[in-house]
Amino acid sequence: MLKWLHVREHERGVLFRGRKFVRILPPGRYVWIDPLGRIDARRYCVKEVIFEHDRLSDIWKSRKTKPGVKFVNLQEHERAFVWTDGRLAAVLRPGLHALWTLYHEVQVQTASARDGLLNHPQLDVIAKSGYLGDEALALELEDHQRALIWIDGRFFGALREGLYVLWQVYRKVRHEIIDAREVRFEHPRLTEILRQPHVANHLDLLTVESGHIGLYFLDGTYQATLQPGRYAFWKTGRKVQVKTYDLREQLLDIAGQEIITKDHVSLRLNAVVAYQTVDPLKAAREVENYSQALYREAQLALREVIGTRELDVLLSEKDAASAELLELARVRAEAYGVQVLTFGIRDIILPGEMRELLNRVTEARKAAEADLITRREETASMRSQANTAKILESNPTLLRLRELETLERVAENSNLTVLLGEQGLSERISKLI
Repeated sequence: MLKWLHVREHERGVLFRGRKFVRILPPGRYVWIDPLGRIDARRYCVKEVIFEHDRLSDIWKSRKTKPGVKFVNLQEHERAFVWTDGRLAAVLRPGLHALWTLYHEVQVQTASARDGLLNHPQLDVIAKSGYLGDEALALELEDHQRALIWIDGRFFGALREGLYVLWQVYRKVRHEIIDAREVRFEHPRLTEILRQPHVANHLDLLTVESGHIGLYFLDGTYQATLQPGRYAFWKTGRKVQVKTYDLREQLLDIAGQEIITKDHVSLRLNAVVAYQTVDPLKAAREVENYSQALYREAQLALREVIGTRELDVLLSEKDAASAELLELARVRAEAYGVQVLTFGIRDIILPGEMRELLNRVTEARKAAEADLITRREETASMRSQANTAKILESNPTLLRLRELETLERVAENSNLTVLLGEQGLSERISKLI
């Protein structure tokens, strides 16, 4: 039995004898005597890049040369992009593939479908070709858009504007398109998103500490009041500012204030102010730095109160001065959202000469007070003795008892014998004198 095959210029023949691959046939006319029917000769157009044959594996495994044929064997997780003359011709799935390379410049690029994102210099061509089908998700984000990518229920990352292709062969891919023109980013799973280290490339992260409050300004305009917690803002080129304010009680030291009293005594004061921020928004709008503003108001109040008092009055009425200072500072601080809780004078430091003078005055005053007390005690003692004498004079029996008490005290320290007659001790002593 004769078999013949005519292979044209744009074709190649594939010859099998039984189960064995023989060779690739170039253009020409071929005749075989095949009494057993074992000859299998077919022709293929080599202008088509993809070479399909039901016994492709036998051709690939044969050690004989296969001119003009390129084989690609892909694993389960691999995909191959076939480019012919610079154009995308096909995307190959797992398995063995053969490509004719006679009429075209053929380039094969492999990629792993286990990767999250497909990276390729001609990604736009691949994404729009339709060859990927359901195996990949193509996202094209506009300038104001961002995408959150979740793979198998876990946050994978955030994408900026641009074109992206995500493999979804082995993983469940979910995406969320976010409008970044709403600069503040809020999400029910924000904590999980912020744990991803690469998210800092897309978001500015800010924290309002416990006991504080934050004021959110966008391009200089107030937007919202932020409670303690973590916040995220898209990096869009707009000016985002969060001013934080401590709502707890704070202390402000007013140290080394040189002030002249009404009686022209120069002294130095140290004071302390306890205050609390009650209206952060008013503080932000009215003053640039409310702490410095309060320090300035405290200085003015000190000069106003201390400068109108004489030194003696100040020293004797220190609490009254503190109360007046508190009232003045409180009224002025309320204008920018700060409540003054206390305003106290901690130290009053006098010049050296003035301290010596005051020490002398104090010493003289104390000496006079001591002398006055001594005289008062002497007067009281004499008055008591006079009253006692009157009582004894009017009561002889009481006088007799007093004499016996005196003798008892004398006898305690000496061998004294006392003989008393009918008359008393005082009578005998008077007669002896």
